[in-house]
Amino acid sequence: MAGKNPKPKKRILLVDDHPLLREGIAQLVNEQPDLQVCGEAEDRAGALALLEGARPDLAVVDLSLKDQSGLELIKDFKIRAPGLLVLVLSMHDESLYAERALRAGARGYIMKREASHKVLDAIRRILAGDIFVSDKIVAGILNKVSGQPPASTPAALAALSDRELEVLLLIGKGYGSQQIASQLHISVKTVETHRANIKLKLKFASGGELLQFAIRWTHERGAS
Repeated sequence: MAGKNPKPKKRILLVDDHPLLREGIAQLVNEQPDLQVCGEAEDRAGALALLEGARPDLAVVDLSLKDQSGLELIKDFKIRAPGLLVLVLSMHDESLYAERALRAGARGYIMKREASHKVLDAIRRILAGDIFVSDKIVAGILNKVSGQPPASTPAALAALSDRELEVLLLIGKGYGSQQIASQLHISVKTVETHRANIKLKLKFASGGELLQFAIRWTHERGAS
């Protein structure tokens, strides 16, 4: 009697704008007996172009991409490929971004500083139907549900929309309104509206105060 066919490997799509990091994750994944990389992309356009042909089971997505926020890409995935599972692998502070990623449609969030075996654990647990976040994030979400104030995320930053947070990050990187508009594919007028809303929510008296805070905040998080 012929033996059973081996169980097909789960297909992983990597989306990150750092080639060396993609190479490292790809090598890690392809060494596993149950996983294989089916495609790599550095930006939203490339990731969406790969969807149909690559047929991934799970996408590993960074939040900082060349042409758009990873949060927006996750929302795109939710519309174009509702069955696709997403794990965010990012340098960005999980206390500020993990819940946003889950709301956008991700099933897990892990920091890039974590050991490789934890990344594999996150991938497998999500493929098995679980949600993967750190204990700190679970505690924060439970505190929020129970009415307790968040322990680590400033309330004002938590009040920013995903787009406003994205604009704040680009301000911190030194981008002007025209550059931000080009990066996010929105009008300069819309960027200025976001700036005004951010300034209001963070209670800054001037654009200069906003700029100083954005630069410091972005630097502290090591955003690239």
